[in-house]
Amino acid sequence: MTKSFTEITPALKRRHAAEARFQWIGRVAIVIAIGFLITMVVSIAVIGAGALRQSHIALDVFLDPAEINAEEIKNADFGGVIKAALRTKFSDVTKRRDKRKLYGLVSSEAAYTLRDMVLRNPSLIGTTPKIWFIASDDIDIFFKSHNASGGGEETHRISSKEVAWINEFKKAGDIETRFNSRFFLSGDSREPELAGILSALAGSAFSLAVCFALSFPVGIMAAIYLEEFAPKNRWSDLIEVNINNLAAVPSIVFGLLGLAVLLNTFGLPRSSPLVGGIVLALMTLPTIIIASRAALRAVPPSIREAALGLGASQIQATFHHVAPLALPGMLTGAIVGMARALGETAPLLMIGMVAFIVDVPKSIVAPATALPVQIFLWADSPERAFLEKTCAAIIVLLTFLVVMNLAAVLLRRKFERRF
Repeated sequence: MTKSFTEITPALKRRHAAEARFQWIGRVAIVIAIGFLITMVVSIAVIGAGALRQSHIALDVFLDPAEINAEEIKNADFGGVIKAALRTKFSDVTKRRDKRKLYGLVSSEAAYTLRDMVLRNPSLIGTTPKIWFIASDDIDIFFKSHNASGGGEETHRISSKEVAWINEFKKAGDIETRFNSRFFLSGDSREPELAGILSALAGSAFSLAVCFALSFPVGIMAAIYLEEFAPKNRWSDLIEVNINNLAAVPSIVFGLLGLAVLLNTFGLPRSSPLVGGIVLALMTLPTIIIASRAALRAVPPSIREAALGLGASQIQATFHHVAPLALPGMLTGAIVGMARALGETAPLLMIGMVAFIVDVPKSIVAPATALPVQIFLWADSPERAFLEKTCAAIIVLLTFLVVMNLAAVLLRRKFERRF
């Protein structure tokens, strides 16, 4: 017996209300997720912004000809010259403990900065130029937060005497913050104020280059063979299942594989982008193969049938017609796989890329580290100034990941054809 409209209306209202509640729950969940994401990114960016500014201190340094021989500049005691300039400015400092704190106002690299300046211009010997030096990490943190908050907090690690010395520099206009180009142009360092990400960026670039050179052609050819030429039997099914399983294997397993096979068996150089790139290529291959096979399946069968009907061979139909149409999807899968490889840390730790590397690597066999590993090392460091470096490096890594994923989307939209 059919129900009347008046009998069905209440049930329809309840169903519509339930659907509306579900939609609102979904919207609220999305808003909460976006809120957490924004909070995380903003908090990291606020802390990391401090790494883009570096405090500098100006000193009137007397380059005494009696202490600096123009013929042997490299052997001169420039550290003693800087200490003398600090003692001259604060002549009331006499105790040994206070002198150690006074000498700690500037970075340990100040002597090398002065040496290089004199080497470039020996005519400075005998003069008293005003030279800007990088401040030490504790002084840098205090001065930047002091300027931001308008006052000095008692939670800083510097003493009241050091605060007074900083105020003297501030009154004279001899302390200021500048853009920290060293963060992008120098390698790692034990001193937080001197540490940069250039060596880690170079290591990541070399590793990704090796990864792409190995994984992209091998992944594309494997996908084309499995999708277009391989017979459909239990062996091809077994290979397909294993490829899908490899895509879900934890990345540290690939690191163990690289440690056992590439390093211990084949003796490849430890902590090198070559080994890192091979390990990342093995980890990325399943993703590229799966994405490439999906792109090949998305090409309409009529393309293959038309090419074969006009007399083309199967290889010609595949490489002249099907593969070019599937290439945007293949590139998208490759870029997404490379983005995942860029953010991996565990497999690189297993092959020794956790080493402390100062010099920028010049080749794929030189010792190197990677940006995610550099973040791991800085996050584990006890110095507080490394917190800013860690957050800034995270923002750089996230920027590269966003750019790579955005490139994948743009490539797909630009070259993809709608069938």
